Amino acid sequence: MSEENNDKKNGTILIIEDEQSIAELEKDYLELADFEVIMENDGRSGLRRALESESDLIILDLMLPGVDGFEICKRIREEKNTPIIMVSAKKDDIDKIRGLGLGADDYMTKPFSPGELVARVKAHLSRYERLLGSVPHENTIVEIRGIRIDKTARRVSVNGVEKPFTTKEFDLLAFLAEHPNHVYSKDELFREIWDMDSIGDIATVTVHIKKIREKIEVNTAKPQYIETIWGVGYRFKV
Repeated sequence: MSEENNDKKNGTILIIEDEQSIAELEKDYLELADFEVIMENDGRSGLRRALESESDLIILDLMLPGVDGFEICKRIREEKNTPIIMVSAKKDDIDKIRGLGLGADDYMTKPFSPGELVARVKAHLSRYERLLGSVPHENTIVEIRGIRIDKTARRVSVNGVEKPFTTKEFDLLAFLAEHPNHVYSKDELFREIWDMDSIGDIATVTVHIKKIREKIEVNTAKPQYIETIWGVGYRFKV
């Protein structure tokens, strides 16, 4: 199948994976779910394809020959908001934190169920498509103590200075700001922003809160906007 002849109704998935057997298994399951699939097996060709093609979601292996997944994720995020699911056999939290911090939308540790991968692909695409398709007639603006969140243009400024946000960082900040003083658990935020149960995987939320604070707080050690409620979760203070 070629990307130029895409007649699949669910969209095009780019798999960047050097282990052929894993890539083929992922491809088989995604095609059964009615996706078009493109595969690249090294970092350089994968990065080139990611930047040049109009894939709807990217499944990105961490350890790749040529260019690793961290650098590919960073380069993609400089130009596109395409959803990225990073996969790796490395179980260290530091790798997950780094991947999510560079803008990956999700991180899965090998081995994982191909069925779970397909479910996560569908969840991320569903949310991304809703975001692209939901354009109100008038700008929806949330302004709280110097932070201005333009939900229509998906832009954030702090005291007049615009700050760059990844898709999930923006979604999380906007959600908390629209529900000020409400305390949400990490599980609740994961379900709301990632459209799936956390299955104990709450580090994703923690990493995104950390990245948001770095962009909106004067002192991240004493946050004035997003407050940690120990043993419970987070709230946006007004």
